[in-house]
Amino acid sequence: MTLEVEATYEGGVLKPAQPLPLREHQRVIITVREEAPQARISYGLIPWRGDPEVLRGIAEDPELRVLEYP
Repeated sequence: MTLEVEATYEGGVLKPAQPLPLREHQRVIITVREEAPQARISYGLIPWRGDPEVLRGIAEDPELRVLEYP
């Protein structure tokens, strides 16, 4: 089973944002990756030759939801 969950690191412990479908004492392997803004993840995929402020406006427009991703 592969499962991706959001978690917060507090007091030396990773705390999942939702309950996990695991048995008590079940061993798992964890891969940790820092949450990154969608703009940083997708930087350079599409060459932009226009005004950077126009692109920022598009990326931050709540109606376009560009910064939301699955």
